[in-house]
Amino acid sequence: MDTVNEATLNARIKALEAQNAALEEEKRHYQWLAESTTDLISRHARDGTFLYASQAARDLLGYEPEELIGVSAYQLFHPADLSDLLNKSPRVYYHDGFYQQTYRFRAKAGHYVWFETTSRTRRDDATGELIDILCVSRDVSRRVHAEATRERLAQVVESTTDYVLFLGPNQHIFSANEAARRCFSLPRATMQVALSVLYNADSLALLEQVVFPAVERYGSWSGELEMLSANGSVPVLSVVLTHRSRGAEPGNFALINRDISVRKAAEAQARRHQEQIAHANRLAAAGELASNIAHELNQPLGAIANYTSGALLKAKHTPNLPASELQLPLARIDEQVQRLAQRLRHMRSFVRKRSHCVRPLVLEHVIAAAFQLCDWQYKQASVQLTQQLPHGLPRIYADPIALEQVIVNLLLNALTASRDTPGADQVVLFAQKSGNRQLTLSVEDQGPGVAPDHQETIFDAFFTTRDEGLGMGLAISRSLMESMGGALTLRPQQSAKGACFDITLRTETSA
Repeated sequence: MDTVNEATLNARIKALEAQNAALEEEKRHYQWLAESTTDLISRHARDGTFLYASQAARDLLGYEPEELIGVSAYQLFHPADLSDLLNKSPRVYYHDGFYQQTYRFRAKAGHYVWFETTSRTRRDDATGELIDILCVSRDVSRRVHAEATRERLAQVVESTTDYVLFLGPNQHIFSANEAARRCFSLPRATMQVALSVLYNADSLALLEQVVFPAVERYGSWSGELEMLSANGSVPVLSVVLTHRSRGAEPGNFALINRDISVRKAAEAQARRHQEQIAHANRLAAAGELASNIAHELNQPLGAIANYTSGALLKAKHTPNLPASELQLPLARIDEQVQRLAQRLRHMRSFVRKRSHCVRPLVLEHVIAAAFQLCDWQYKQASVQLTQQLPHGLPRIYADPIALEQVIVNLLLNALTASRDTPGADQVVLFAQKSGNRQLTLSVEDQGPGVAPDHQETIFDAFFTTRDEGLGMGLAISRSLMESMGGALTLRPQQSAKGACFDITLRTETSA
């Protein structure tokens, strides 16, 4: 019997030893986990004193774990966060025993680290007395700073006067800032608004067919669109962005729209002013070309008078003259009338007030029209006006009357410079390739050139070196060229004599 009891006792002892060994192994395992994790594992007394701290304290706070033992965690809280913790701590101690808080904790170096701590209380099963508090803390500084940045950006988006819209994959607007809600009467709560409600048909087609595919590929797009409000169409400068953050579904876009109504109105007003000034300049040029105009009119009128007198005289001397005998003078009269009408149409189109219309043109035709206006003036001054144009020039993009006005201004300036300079008997107009899809038309004279002191100011409004000049011709000419996508420049002088002005023009194909 004693032998049986002894065997049973030994078995129980071995079982207990095995159980203790298992518990020790499990303890070592949990100890290893606590010491290996990047989170700070800690145990605290009721007053917050550290009873244990894991090795992560070294990496997160700069403390050796032993330095924290016996130190109250409350002493290391940021003062602004401590009162909040103490006000809520009864929930930790006396209710469910579980609590999570984000706060700032002072590191050994003196700076504060944002911590997110999950706390759990342990109590005596019999008495309910608090034994200790177990905490798991992790550094959430990056997350907190990112959230603060997002909040600041959200405040900026909400307060900006631009219309900010957020678009989902279904191409419905699900969120908008205050400016957009107010302008387009959008709801503040749940929002599912179709794009067609806010953009006109042309802008909507551009968004769907061009913008969104381009943004999906390149990340962003900017350009002008038209939005629709209760007060009518709203021109906007739009920036469209796609969300490429991790986990974001494709098809999410942000549309930032800036109202450019005022800018558009100002640009339209500026264009009207420019057109008015250009019109006045053409009238002034027409006055300067008065002798040429008179010559253009007198020639056909004189020819018409001669043919008419001859026909009347012939009919008077031969009353029974067949009508066929008058066919030739009548045909000549008709030719001169057509020529006169053509000249008058040209002069009327040159001086009338009109808006610019840039379109493909044959450069030679514009040059011929400008030469026709200035030809008589040059002949009267005995200055030769020649052109040197290479064969096969591509068509250019310009407004015909505006370009003709620029050429006429340059030709008249060149003629004025030639009149005052002995030996200046020729003005040459020539063209050459100056870049891809670009050519340069140049007007070169043999006058005194432009003084170095004047080369920087010659295109300024009201600058002139002539007593009778208004100082607007070159300023208007440069403005006209820029409005057509070209340029007007003074070429640096290669010699002591003469000036050369270059007109840069866009072409349909490579020049």
